Amino acid sequence: TWKKAGEKVALVPTMGALHAGHVSLVDAARARASRVVVSIFVNPTQFAPTEDFSAYPRTLEADLARLAVVQADGAFAPSVAEMYHKHAATTVTLQGPAAAGLEDRFRPTHFAGVATVVAKLLNQAQADVALFGEKDYQQLKVIARMAEDLDIPTRILGCPTVREADGLALSSRNVYLSKEERARAPALHRAMCGAAEAISQGAPVAGPIAHAVAEVTRAGFVVDYIEARHAVTLAPIVSAAEGPVRILAAARLGKTRLIDNISA
Repeated sequence: TWKKAGEKVALVPTMGALHAGHVSLVDAARARASRVVVSIFVNPTQFAPTEDFSAYPRTLEADLARLAVVQADGAFAPSVAEMYHKHAATTVTLQGPAAAGLEDRFRPTHFAGVATVVAKLLNQAQADVALFGEKDYQQLKVIARMAEDLDIPTRILGCPTVREADGLALSSRNVYLSKEERARAPALHRAMCGAAEAISQGAPVAGPIAHAVAEVTRAGFVVDYIEARHAVTLAPIVSAAEGPVRILAAARLGKTRLIDNISA
């Protein structure tokens, strides 16, 4: 009905457990469209068997109340059976940003699940624009590449990461952090900022990145990766002279896996 009336529709795909970062996406969507729809779906196909699908926070009633406060026009909260019927046999196969050797090294089935569910959501919503947070930077690049390659007409937009006052990127998984872990968590962002400053001043990436890994390790993290990559292609780089730089990181603090990224 909205589309037939000539209204512009924006989609904000989420897995629920909404926080201020999600609200910022709704606000950004409102600035770009007359109608904003938020999807809430904890997608099983992007979780490996060893990951936290069953434990992932589900707060649908609170999420809907929050969306009412920020005046979203609609929420789509389907069941697993509604999204994946029993005869479903098609998934999206990926290369490019999905095979950059970052998240895909540690979660090899993750992006196929993400891309498949997002393709379905984009087709279901027929939105003019869809907004995603830059915190999941590789995911953003995967989705943008997928939409372009499959001729999905929805425009994909990334929005800046929302952070706590101490620099920790907002995430639904932050609720897993103990009080002591939460106090140590900002060390990841601090180390990345130090590396970004050194790289932006011309230092070859290897030294600042190694220093960041050591700093984060001293803070009690187990580092999966901290890497400097080309901000557009996610290809490895040696220095800032090779193009715009993005520093991407994933590290575990206790049982919680934190991811983050910043420009350099």
